[in-house]
Amino acid sequence: MKKVFIQRGKEKSLQRFHPWVFSGAIARKDSHIAEGEMVEVCDAGGNFMAIGHYHTSSISVRVFSFEQVEPDCQFWKNKIERAIAYRKSIYLFDNNDTTLFRLVNGEGDGMPGLIADWYNGHLVLQFHSYGMYLMREMLTDIFKELLADRLKSIYNKSATTLSESNAFVPANELLYGALEDEILVKENSVPFYIDIPQGQKTGFFIDQRDNRKMVGEFCRDKKVLNLFCYTGGFSAYALQGGASLVHSVDISKRAIEQTNANIALLGDLSHKHEAYAANVFDFIEEMPTHFYDVIIVDPPAFAKHHKVKEQGIKGYRNINRKAIEKVKPGGMVFTFSCSQAISKEDFQTIIFSAAAMEHKNIRIVKHLQHALDHPVNIFHPEGSYLKGMALCVE
Repeated sequence: MKKVFIQRGKEKSLQRFHPWVFSGAIARKDSHIAEGEMVEVCDAGGNFMAIGHYHTSSISVRVFSFEQVEPDCQFWKNKIERAIAYRKSIYLFDNNDTTLFRLVNGEGDGMPGLIADWYNGHLVLQFHSYGMYLMREMLTDIFKELLADRLKSIYNKSATTLSESNAFVPANELLYGALEDEILVKENSVPFYIDIPQGQKTGFFIDQRDNRKMVGEFCRDKKVLNLFCYTGGFSAYALQGGASLVHSVDISKRAIEQTNANIALLGDLSHKHEAYAANVFDFIEEMPTHFYDVIIVDPPAFAKHHKVKEQGIKGYRNINRKAIEKVKPGGMVFTFSCSQAISKEDFQTIIFSAAAMEHKNIRIVKHLQHALDHPVNIFHPEGSYLKGMALCVE
């Protein structure tokens, strides 16, 4: 195994078990290390520190072991077995009320660069590192063995997540089995259609499951606005929760079509729903003030990296300022950020600023985060990417 050597004084993060080695911390490395190759990380004196996948990017090594082990098939099988055991412990396997969940959450499950999401027998793999992608056939065999007759298909959806790789841009591909034309899942008994090949991420925003359930509990007899609705997750929960009216807004016409299809699954409740394909910023600017009792603000990442952080902060502040202005007095705003570059403290400061600009008194009812199937490595705080707040606006 080839070696990468850390500059003297730059080894502290590894000593604290942080799973990323940045390019600026590397003093030297062995020659001809291929993209995605497994390497040993050593301190300046040549002492072993970790093993990971090497990449020619700002994150040069993604560490998957701090022990000097042989990363063979059994090594990875043990990790996946632990990931499965945890999901069983929180009652997600063989749960008739919830048939979609995250099975592997990257660093949170000791497998940096790998996301695996379960959709009622269909497993979607999303590789965020070329090193993990190179192991796709072995990982497929492991999942087939461990999931056995539960498993209908394994689909690789990494064309976008690996698009910046210097080595290869993979097409989305079926690794095992067959995808159903129409995949129907349930989340807390709420039904949804999932479009794995064409949908965002792996097909659905699974991380919001617990937050959707909580929002639904606030919506009885309320008029609800779901901004950046995607396929209508929050809208469906609001209707199930007894909302008198729900409006869903997204700029994507395809997302609105999918939203309407999902709402139709609710039967008689669908007459309380309207969906609009529109620019969210324009819609909220033009909509009447104090009409909605509940506004949900769940935008895409406005700041995907630190270079555009200030621009992202401005976007979050503007949309939240409008939501705070327009919601009915005494109403609720549920607001989120999935930008890793925006910390929890940053996000709270953004909301503080928006509230101050509108001269509104706001109570934070609850801080929100991703669901239980998205564990975070305690040594990798960047894994807590989803931040949210439930706000009561007076």
